[in-house]
Parts: sequence; structure tokens; C-alpha cells
Amino acid sequence: RDPPEPAGCPPGRTAPRDPPEPAGCPPERTAPRDPPKPAGCPPGRTAPRDPPKPTGCPPERTAPRDPPEPAGSCPPLGLESLRVLDTQLQASSHKRHGLGAHRGRLNIQSGLYDGDFYDGGWCAGREDTEQWLQVDARRLTRFTGVVTQGLNSIWTYDWVTSYKVQVSNDSHTWLPSRNGTEEAVFPGNKDPETPVLNLLPSPLVGRFLRINPQSWFPNGTVCLRAEVLGCPVPDPNDAHTWHPPAPPESHLDFRHHNYKEMRKLMKRVSEECPDITRVYSIGESSRGLRLYVMEISDNPGQHEVGEPEFRYVAGMHGNEVLGRELLLNLMEFLCREFRRGDPRVVQLVTDTRIHLLPSMNPDGYETAYELGSELAGWAMGRWTYEGIDLNHNFADLNTALWDAEDNDLVPHKFPNHYIPIPEYYTFANATVAPETRAVIAWMQRYPFVLSANLHGGELVVTYPFDMTRTYWKAQELTPTPDDGVFRWLATVYATANLAMASGERRRCHYDDFTRFGNIINGANWHTVAGSMNDFSYLHTNCFEITVELSCDKFPHASELPEEWENNRESLLLFMEQVHRGIKGVVRDSDTELGIPNAIISVDGINHDVRTASDGDYWRLLNPGEYEVTARAEGYEAATQPCRVYFENVPTPCSFRLARARGRHRPGRTRPGPDPALRLQRLRLRRLRAHGRGQ
Repeated sequence: RDPPEPAGCPPGRTAPRDPPEPAGCPPERTAPRDPPKPAGCPPGRTAPRDPPKPTGCPPERTAPRDPPEPAGSCPPLGLESLRVLDTQLQASSHKRHGLGAHRGRLNIQSGLYDGDFYDGGWCAGREDTEQWLQVDARRLTRFTGVVTQGLNSIWTYDWVTSYKVQVSNDSHTWLPSRNGTEEAVFPGNKDPETPVLNLLPSPLVGRFLRINPQSWFPNGTVCLRAEVLGCPVPDPNDAHTWHPPAPPESHLDFRHHNYKEMRKLMKRVSEECPDITRVYSIGESSRGLRLYVMEISDNPGQHEVGEPEFRYVAGMHGNEVLGRELLLNLMEFLCREFRRGDPRVVQLVTDTRIHLLPSMNPDGYETAYELGSELAGWAMGRWTYEGIDLNHNFADLNTALWDAEDNDLVPHKFPNHYIPIPEYYTFANATVAPETRAVIAWMQRYPFVLSANLHGGELVVTYPFDMTRTYWKAQELTPTPDDGVFRWLATVYATANLAMASGERRRCHYDDFTRFGNIINGANWHTVAGSMNDFSYLHTNCFEITVELSCDKFPHASELPEEWENNRESLLLFMEQVHRGIKGVVRDSDTELGIPNAIISVDGINHDVRTASDGDYWRLLNPGEYEVTARAEGYEAATQPCRVYFENVPTPCSFRLARARGRHRPGRTRPGPDPALRLQRLRLRRLRAHGRGQ
């Protein structure tokens, strides 16, 4: 529901020089390269009124192994993560169904319209101190704390400023939380969004807990969202709870890793599997934190002809942390299963070059990590330290393509692929984050074929285009020429994900994605100009989707094992899709040398791909019969039929191109780049130069 950021060229930001790729994890600097700049929120965003300003140097901080938790507290029951069902929530009254007890969940988001059926919290039907929101834990629980927010709404301002807490075993007799001899009154909220935690003076044991508002914002009404902290205790009436089954044994590191701990884990995995791993850096954040990538391949550090390159990217929004932990667990899993000889993992690592970037926005993550799982809120840490939303920060190539299509210039005078970065984007005063520059350079360095970037806050998989073709529409179905392939890729992840595929799951906020099979065209959900998905598709050969992994952006550490099980098969199955379609090598028929940047066209699909530096290419396609054409500057084009089968094995489809008559020059073995490539390279050099100059 976040609106797109305005297009244009606002004042530029400083970006550090891209560092060389190290062999491992080098020591961190003790201070950022540039003095810190005040954090802020871009126009049009909703954020807590007074976000804390970072101090010190995050890389050198000493931090606990997990985000800080209050002493003696328990994990959340799961109102935010939906482990607590709607039937476990009751209230004394409600204004309407859309403001019923089932909406009183921490960080739940409202619909876009006033009076929406799925609104942003619980609101009592009357304004008095007898109103309450009740949670049924369904077993004896040691309650230790309560976290509250106000109502999420763009129309009204409502929050509870103080409340009492009561507990019961039977929902009839209630025991209040006391502070000494008096009934405790807890301070509530001061704005709608900032979560406030109150620990109970003494833990209360019971099955039911009530939040009883005592005062509220004078110009508002009794509305709140909540999470309850509690630990289960043995129930004398249920023998099965005395000795609960042991959780499945796992050797993965299920906890939240701050920057230091993330580096240590990556280093440890690399040392455990040195023959198939390599850690390298693609650049730095605005505060000088390196963007580390783990490469997993049977020949790390080199591109093998015919072997596709795959990437996962997580942490674009720093407070959406589950993707970061899943990629760290995936590194451990692939390493250990490869050593164990698991046939599926051995084949995947042998046939694919895998790149895992767990934290694209490490500055934002450190901000959210300092607050912890329940207190980071919906927005804190989303943006970079400079206040940039990275998912709106890539160059808008869609508009240029669609303008050219409207004027019948594609593909003869304007390319349908490898679209150059617009000139305005390369200006010194363009707002391009150092993290964005680093990822663009990374895209240019490796011939990626398939990618997914991992987000949080919903349960859905989105696919390009992310930007609506009608510029003034907030939602509009805007498919790519490869819509069938993208729908397949999104479906593969969604159907294998245990949480998405569950027939019992409810909607996270207000959108019901289950009726679409938990996939949706990005622009048909909400328009995003300058997204990484669209840029990747239009500027490189790589097909990329977005996976919204969970309703809770920052799950508690205790929930990470379950989230890994929800996503493990999806992560593996999606990587295997990089082998679906056709692949081959385009060679010079005289020299047998590979021809780089040869264009591969598929009849009926208005989107081409290009060969890599060795002349090899990969083209993702659904099963079917295709006419495929290869052409290159200075060569005669060649066409042949290629059939894609239902098995997940690429169909070989190679070409040998003869030189065009009258084009041969003595001593010349390779043709020069075409005009589109020359323009693309010029713009990229200018973009990198301005980044270093700042």
C-alpha cells in the first residue's frame, strides 16, 4: 500500500567507490567513509514521528547474538504472524466487522478506503473503560508482556494511551495485573504506528488475557493493534503437554544475525566447504558496510560455458528480515548436503552457479535489528541510511520502451531488450543509492539467467511488469512478452511454499491472494516505478520475480525454524527452474570462437536475449515448439526450430554463423558492438564515474 516514489532527478547522494572483490571477508573499517547524514523518510511515507538516529559505527558494535529482548520476556503468541487464529480473538464490542477483534493484530495494514471491510485494527463500539480485547492462548500460558499500536488508517487518528491487563483460566473470573497492591495501569501509545512494549510487573499464568483500555487519544476513539508475549506451561488437565515432542533436529543456525554475525556465518560456511564456495563483495552501503555475496558452485570464481548463473537477493528493505535468514540457512544447507552427497543438491551445485546476496540494505537492517522483532514496527529500517527506498531506485526503462512501442520503433530502431540506462539517471545530481549502483554493476559482471528478490509483509509471489503502463493508474494488469514464463516461475514458488499452499491460511492484511493462486502481476497489485524486477528484465537477460515471504516482516527468532520448513522446497525448486527452456553457444563458423552479444530471438515473443562473453546463452521458455533466430553484427542470421520438453532439462540449441558478405576484414576475428551496446556501455561508465566522484 505504499505509494510509488516520485520520478525525476532529485539531488544526488554520495556513494563510496566500489571496492575490489576480495577472496574472503576482509576486516571492516572502524568508521564510515563519509560522515553520517541524518536519516529520514521520503515524501509520502508513513513512519514513526521520531526515528532514532544511528550513532557510532555499526560494523564494530558489539551486539547480542539475537535482537535485544527484555529480561524475563517470552516470545510472541503470534497475533502478527497469524499463528493466533481469528477465533482466538474476542472483544467486548466493535464498530463494525472490519474493525472487529480479528483485526487487532500488531502491524496489520488497512485497506485503501475509509470504511474498508478489512480495516487497520480493532475499534470498540463504545467509548468507556469497560471495553476489552481478549486473546485465548488455548492452553495455560505464562504471560509476560504486551505490545500495542494504534489504528492503521489514512483517514483517522486513533490510539489507546493507557490500559490494564487481566488474566483468566475460564474467561469468567479475571485476575488483574498488579503493581504492588494496586492494579497496574500501563502507558499506551503516542501515535498510531510506533509499537510500545510493557512488561508485566510479575508474569501472570492463565489461558485468557484481556487488554482493557483506560484512556485514548482525545480526538479519537478506542482502537488498538496488539501482540502478547507468553510462554506455554504444562497443563495438568492435558497429559500430552507435559512432555511435548522434541522439535526436529537441525544443524542450521536459526537466529537473527546482525552484520558481524552474518559475516562470521558466511566465513564459517566458506571454510567448511572451500571447494564449492567463495565470498565476495559487490560494493558498500552509504555507511560503509560491505554487500557480501556467497557463491556456491563446483568451480567457484569462474564462469563455465553452458552453466547458467542464478541469484537470490534479500534485504532490499532492511526491516524485511526473513529473506536474509533464509539465505544464510540456504548457504549452510547446500554446503552440508553437498558434503553429505545428497544427489539433488550435488546436481544443483554442479550444474548451476549460485549467488546469494543476503543483505542488500545492511544499514536499514541494523536500524531494525537494534529495536528487535516486535518493536521495529512496519517501516523502521525499510529505507537506506540516506532515506532511499531501493525498490524504487533503479532506472525506469519501462517508459522509454512503451513510448518506442507506441511509435512502432521496436525492435528495428529501439531494442526490446538490453535497454540503455536513461541519460538523466547518470547525472551527478541523480538520486542513485550506492547500494543500487553496486547491484547494477553486479548485474553487468555476471550473465544471470534467473533471480528472485525476497521481501516480507505479505504471502504472495509477484512477477513483472511492476509498473503500470497507464501512468496515472495505481493498479493495472501489465504483462511482459514472457508472461507465461513468469506466471510459471511464480507458481512454482507459491505452490511449493507450505504457508502459501495451506488451505487454512487467512489473508495477511486486506488482499486475498489465495483466489489468484498466491501469485499476481506486480503492476496489478500496486505500481512500482524503478523496480529491480523490471530493470533486470529490460536491461539484462535475467528474469526476476519478487517473493513476499510472510505476513510478519520481522518474525521472532523462535519462528525461524518453521519459516525455513515453509520455504526450503520452494527455494530449491525455484533454483532448478534456471534449467528450463533452451541453451546453446553461438559460434563463428570459420574460427569456432564464441560470438559475444549475439541476439537470440524467439518467434512470437517480443523480447530477445544476448549471448555472454563466450558466446553461450540461456533462454527460459515453457514447453512447446519454437522458431529461434541468432544474429550478430557482421554475420548472416540463422534460424532453426527448437523444442522445449516438459522435463526440467534445457534443450540444446546452438548456432554457427557465417560472416556476412562484404563484411570480412583481414585480421579481424570479432565484430564490433552494435550502437545499442555502445550507448549502454557509455551510460554505465558515466554512472560508475559519478558514483566514485561523489
